[in-house]
Amino acid sequence: MKEITVIGGGLAGLVSSILLQRKGYKVSLYEKKQYPFHRVCGEYISDEVKPFLQRNGLFPDSYNPSEIQKFEFTSVKGRSFELPLDLGGFGISRYAFDDFLYQIALNEGVNVVTKTSVLDVKFHSDRFSISTANEQFESRLVIGAYGKKSVLDKKLDRGFTKKRAPYIGVKYHIQTDYPKDKVALHNFPSGYCGISAIEGNKFNLCYLGSRDILRKHGSIEGMEATEVKRNPFLKDIFDNAEFLFEKPEVINEFSFAPKTAVEDHILMTGDSAGLITPLCGNGMAMAIHSAKILVDCIENHYVKGELKRQALEKAYQTTWNSTFKKRLRVGRRTQSLFGSAITSEIAVALMKNSSFLAYQIMKNTHGQPF
Repeated sequence: MKEITVIGGGLAGLVSSILLQRKGYKVSLYEKKQYPFHRVCGEYISDEVKPFLQRNGLFPDSYNPSEIQKFEFTSVKGRSFELPLDLGGFGISRYAFDDFLYQIALNEGVNVVTKTSVLDVKFHSDRFSISTANEQFESRLVIGAYGKKSVLDKKLDRGFTKKRAPYIGVKYHIQTDYPKDKVALHNFPSGYCGISAIEGNKFNLCYLGSRDILRKHGSIEGMEATEVKRNPFLKDIFDNAEFLFEKPEVINEFSFAPKTAVEDHILMTGDSAGLITPLCGNGMAMAIHSAKILVDCIENHYVKGELKRQALEKAYQTTWNSTFKKRLRVGRRTQSLFGSAITSEIAVALMKNSSFLAYQIMKNTHGQPF
């Protein structure tokens, strides 16, 4: 019998594991890969999380993350709009940040099991039965922090799995001549691409595209040549940057559809609880914040070995909804302004004529420092 089992070792899983272990709970974390490794991610984090990370010794100062203060948006044809970020943010790769948190988790005494996938979770008799390829065990609490997609979602029969998602995500690290204090979002006919500085004089280049368009062109290279490079800003980057990966990191068929923060008594956190559209550039901050509110709820309802499960689940779902539900809804609606020649031109025109609209979108997809 384990006390708390965390499935997935991304930002939400690692942060919640560290905080819970510090509070005296016995935590086991299962991650299917071996640190350090790359993830498909925008790698820009809003400064709303910075005070929390610094208070808890979780801010990666040693990596000298980039400081980002400006946002640029361009249409497919290359019209641009720029504005200052109200809070600002920082850039760091998941390769570095996840490994940084992993080392802290080990030092705190978290039982981290890598290169191991959780294959099944079942709840019965007020406890969970968990299976991996090598072991079966029970746990009092389970936290689902496994990210954008997992075989567990289908086994749990989560609603969003019943419809195929039309998206693919592609990520590179590059070296190029680009402002280090700017995060940019460049549209192309079937998607949009973000670029921002990370540590070590590198930049993250990550785009959301269409699975159908990829199938039409037959390869990522073909899609980039005919679709992505239609934006003159992206053409310049792709033609002149030094690409540091042998091949891109790719993820297929992930969904932005609404999810629930509690599923068959599993407490979902990070992208497992709800995925914000990449154009908002706030997924990493949301993952960190969701871990914090989950830990607070557990601390309030699991005291001295007494677990008030029903009250815990209700409190967490309520707090999660009040913190994030509006952001996700605004993100999904705002996405309709992006990823095509016509709508991206309209979006630039609207933002140029009304900086108030741009700030409202930013305000409603970001939180306040905590």
